[in-house]
Amino acid sequence: MSDIAVSPDIAAAPKALLHDHLDGGVRPQTIVEISDEIGYTDLPRTDATSLDQWFRESADSGSLVRYLETFEHTVAVMQTTAGLHRVAKECALDLAADGVVYAESRYAPEQHVAGGLAMEEVVEAVNAGFREGEAEAAAAGRPIHMRALLTAMRHAARSREIAELAVRYRDDGVVGFDIAGAEAGYPPTRHLDAFEYLQRENAHFTIHAGEAFGLPSIWEAIQWCGADRLGHGVRIVDDIDTACEQPALGRLSAYVRDARIPLEMCPSSNLQTGAAASYAEHPITLLKNLRFRVTINTDNRLMSGTTLAREMQHLVDEAGWTLSDIRWATINALKSAFIPYDERLALIEKVVKPGYAALGVPAYSV
Repeated sequence: MSDIAVSPDIAAAPKALLHDHLDGGVRPQTIVEISDEIGYTDLPRTDATSLDQWFRESADSGSLVRYLETFEHTVAVMQTTAGLHRVAKECALDLAADGVVYAESRYAPEQHVAGGLAMEEVVEAVNAGFREGEAEAAAAGRPIHMRALLTAMRHAARSREIAELAVRYRDDGVVGFDIAGAEAGYPPTRHLDAFEYLQRENAHFTIHAGEAFGLPSIWEAIQWCGADRLGHGVRIVDDIDTACEQPALGRLSAYVRDARIPLEMCPSSNLQTGAAASYAEHPITLLKNLRFRVTINTDNRLMSGTTLAREMQHLVDEAGWTLSDIRWATINALKSAFIPYDERLALIEKVVKPGYAALGVPAYSV
């Protein structure tokens, strides 16, 4: 993605992030160094600068095969306790430097066991890394609350096991569950057992849906599986008739809006995958104007060459968003976070609202 200058106000604004993949945000220098340590020799480039460029070019190539290859290299350096700990710690520090005060980072434990780790060891290594990153960020005057989502891969058969893992660690920084991977051919109902288990355990979950496959994926995620949130959900616009002066919502889109189901929207990622043609045309603005519960997210910071501040700046520069709109989406994200109500409210009232007030954004009811 193209570089963009972030305004001082957006850089300073407190932010909340719900959809960010841990293996999609590894520092290029870290990939190079861990590869040297573990003897991984398949990197396409061996210095951090050119490797960073390779990741961006591959993600922008239009080739799904090449895009998916990028994750082979990040996952390869996340197969040891030390590697996972370092990546998680640096994730917390990088997000804190971006002004993020609350983040849910997601990863698939089943993808990090090739080196012999048990999935429990994977979770504990990541949790420890997040806690160390939080402590360092707080000491530097950039406090951040890091929480984890455990992801199961749609094409695999370990979703119930990973759902049980999420419940087991829910008092130790894991706040929810997710499924990810190719939507076509792998509907969320294949994992119904996991979702029903989570509902019985009063646990939270989000589902990647409506990114590539369309309305059936969204409908199944909500009405069959009971998703609390939708990962992406961009294709909900297919159920909105914009031919008239006043857009008309279909039954599904009206349900999503009326039920206040959060949409974890990732503009730059959607441009790369072809779900949107430009930031100006991205459905997030239409959905904002129709008052869906829209949130702004990064998806894969390394592959998209992005930060949450950059995502926000693109919307301001190219889609007419204001700092008030950014504040609204940030509060939406915190309202939708998988942490207890009192913790969400404290972040909104004590961090986000004062932070935006200091930037001159007037208070209003949300």
